[in-house]
Amino acid sequence: MEYDLLVVGAGPYGLSIASHAASAGLNLRVLGRPMASWRDHMPRGMFLKSEPWASNLSDPGGRWRLDVYCAEHGLTARHAEPIPVEAFASYGLWFARHAVPEVDERMVTRVAPGPRGFTVVTEDGEVLHARTVALAVGVMPFVEVPAALRGLHPALVTHSTHHSDLDRFRGSDVTVIGGGQAALETAALLAEQGTRVRVLARADGLRWNDVPPPLERPLWQNVRSPHSGLGPGWRNWFYSERPGLFRHLPEQTRQRIAATALGPAGAWWVRDRVEGAVELLPGHEVTSAAAVPGGVRLDMMSRKGALRTLETEHVIAATGFRARCDRLGLLSGDLLGTLATLPDGSPAVGRDFESSQPGLFLAGLVTASGFGPAMRFVQGATFTASALVRGVRRRLRRTPMGGTIPVPGGSSRDWSPSPVRR
Repeated sequence: MEYDLLVVGAGPYGLSIASHAASAGLNLRVLGRPMASWRDHMPRGMFLKSEPWASNLSDPGGRWRLDVYCAEHGLTARHAEPIPVEAFASYGLWFARHAVPEVDERMVTRVAPGPRGFTVVTEDGEVLHARTVALAVGVMPFVEVPAALRGLHPALVTHSTHHSDLDRFRGSDVTVIGGGQAALETAALLAEQGTRVRVLARADGLRWNDVPPPLERPLWQNVRSPHSGLGPGWRNWFYSERPGLFRHLPEQTRQRIAATALGPAGAWWVRDRVEGAVELLPGHEVTSAAAVPGGVRLDMMSRKGALRTLETEHVIAATGFRARCDRLGLLSGDLLGTLATLPDGSPAVGRDFESSQPGLFLAGLVTASGFGPAMRFVQGATFTASALVRGVRRRLRRTPMGGTIPVPGGSSRDWSPSPVRR
């Protein structure tokens, strides 16, 4: 069988794309473990940072929202009340059951060009054929660990996404590196279970998000600072509500905003759990690290150039992600070689999220340099799913059944990112 669309990944973006594609009548297949990052790579006890009303997966009719799930399951979904990550993961599974064709939970190991589109190989060796492919692989391929820590054994250094359970660190000494939500909430959870923990951050001081203003408020306050899925204020509103316009900003501006907007900062509701409970070392950067008896020695430099050394049993790097084409290891070498990239190494995509390889569409974090910070959050799934499926349908109309997907290099009015060839 040849599919119109094969969706690789079953997180919020992959499931949303699948829901829109099914509604459009496409013959599709979805592969991947539903909500895997949320179920397998976040410790118990974490909460969703975004507001419940800005954390919906997307179906065309808007029926399968988070608040509907919460109402059915006796949970609350109120403004300024964070949702547990476990509840959000369960919501994603509920969405998959109601809004998406049955998900094939096998992992994809290879995507390569095929005679009429693409061949996709599953973990058990089955070969599938599709005219178009949507990669919605989430954040795990893009885990970033500081250079000074690379090469140390996983018993000594891990990334924050490597933990679904922090129990192994009870009674230990742990250093968390990073100043964002993942670092601060991980540190809070460690402290609350009796771990001696410190946070090491490059910035001179930690930043905390403010308590969000009420949803119901005077009109003048809404005009002055509107609500959005990424927080209050016109700038956040633009990032959240107008990713299609964001794409038309100058390339250098887009990439600067994608790299710096909305972080790093901790949620207002975790602040009291960190300050006074966790040792804080802002203004320090690790310059080198080495294994020593009992753990790791970290050599650090302060912003003023002062040197300092500390020893710890384990380091958790909550240092985010770097979305680069060369980390898309499931793409075959010849396919990867066709992708045009932006200067930051991320893939260039057109208005409908189509890459420079016709028929290959991308979604999620990997598109943030093109469509803005919303692509780093669940909030971006609604715009992405609608635009991407529209692009898939356009591609299928251009390439009749039995035809051949054109090779890159031809002109297309959908393209305008001025990509840089790798």
